[in-house]
Amino acid sequence: MSESETARDLLRNMPVFPPTLAGFDPEATPDNPLELFLAWLSQAVDAGVLAPHAVNLATIGLDGMPDARIVILKDVGQRGFSFASSSASPKGRQLQDSPSAALTFFWPAMGRQIRIRGSVSEGQTAENAQDFRRRNPVARALVLAGRQSEVMMGSGDDGVQEQLARLDADDEIVSADWTVFTVAAETVEFWQADTNRRHTRLRYSRAGRRWDKDLLWP
Repeated sequence: MSESETARDLLRNMPVFPPTLAGFDPEATPDNPLELFLAWLSQAVDAGVLAPHAVNLATIGLDGMPDARIVILKDVGQRGFSFASSSASPKGRQLQDSPSAALTFFWPAMGRQIRIRGSVSEGQTAENAQDFRRRNPVARALVLAGRQSEVMMGSGDDGVQEQLARLDADDEIVSADWTVFTVAAETVEFWQADTNRRHTRLRYSRAGRRWDKDLLWP
């Protein structure tokens, strides 16, 4: 058996979802996707889903190629879905060059996925500083050292200990590059798995001040 056949068989035989999945009635959904998102998030927390606030962030690279990574949702509200990063990081530079993004939440234990697409805005100075100060000292020191995604030479402590010492002397130091990015959703799709693969897909599309709802084929 070839390596490709072994990998293919391994992948095809993997269980995807638990035998019992949550129900989802699109007819009983609210008019605003934010309400449904918060309800699903709360249910994921109650179900013990690990890191339900972890979300795949997809951006357009400076070379025109797609890029993706997992970030942590920091806030959600009428403005949109917020996460934070250094504006000097690869994703920060990408978002400044092409201020739009896609977010994907995936909670396999519940057979649920949420996809969000929209334009991206940057937080004001006070909002960015407040979020930065909430991070633990090592996380702040790494940002202040300013070398995210660079090739690491040596132990990787270059500059970090120095920044920790600065923070120890003045805990109010903030990074001028730290930025809260918010995705203002244009579409939000809720996907509920079905054991017979008759998955339910409900898409909200922004239409001015209201939202249109459509069911999509699985």
